[in-house]
Amino acid sequence: MLSPQEVAEKFDGIGLGKANLCVSKAILLGILAGMYIALAAVGANTGGSMMENPGVAKIISSLIFPAGLAMVVLAGSELFTGDCLMLISNLDRKITVGKMLRCWILVYVGNLIGSLVVAFLMTQAHQFSLFGNGVAMVTMKTAIAKVSLSPISAVILGIFCNSLVCVAVWIATAGTTITEKLAGVYLPIFLFVLCGFEHSVANMYYIPAGIFASMDPAYAAAAAAKGVDLSMLTWGNFFIGNLLPVTIGNIIGGSFMVGTVYWKCYHKTER
Repeated sequence: MLSPQEVAEKFDGIGLGKANLCVSKAILLGILAGMYIALAAVGANTGGSMMENPGVAKIISSLIFPAGLAMVVLAGSELFTGDCLMLISNLDRKITVGKMLRCWILVYVGNLIGSLVVAFLMTQAHQFSLFGNGVAMVTMKTAIAKVSLSPISAVILGIFCNSLVCVAVWIATAGTTITEKLAGVYLPIFLFVLCGFEHSVANMYYIPAGIFASMDPAYAAAAAAKGVDLSMLTWGNFFIGNLLPVTIGNIIGGSFMVGTVYWKCYHKTER
């Protein structure tokens, strides 16, 4: 594996490459990453729905979800949360703030499109009906829990989430084999899911999927039968109540808690 100093130097080139992506490529690669994370969330909800015990269900979901970042890292795509490490390239004066923000916005839009497409298609395919509508119930309950967070909780949970995601990306970048990269990705992502931290791109699937499920009469009836209140599942609560504060937290956690600290510790002029 590469040393931390070598990884820090490598991120200069990585950030420069991301900043120079053309608009169509940045959005398309963002769409792919959004779909990969969304599919991991589909698997996590499906696996969790098989277990009656909520603790066991959480562990199962945590074991499955790292597949999303593994696909992003190994197959090649652009994930907004990982791209928060582009700040390293900016601090080393390889890219401008404007180019960094341009990449973030394009990738973020792509991630949102990819996630929404998967959420909508899973509803249309009736994937949520598995296990006697069990997946639908988990999907709606997960979405309700997320939109019920206070703004400060969403920001803090977003900070710790993307700290772990960016550590996973950092370790994966240090890896020189597929095995090393997979091992680097797995444990930090397992940890953030297990702890219930908030990931903006994952929530681009989790909450819209819950909203789409709540619009289906069969799933809504199943929720009503179990006393689940679906009134919180609105697009306003998704975008303003959850996605905005979580995104702010993700930027703080990835760009500053990880990116800036590693840049300060391994900045080339101090080697």
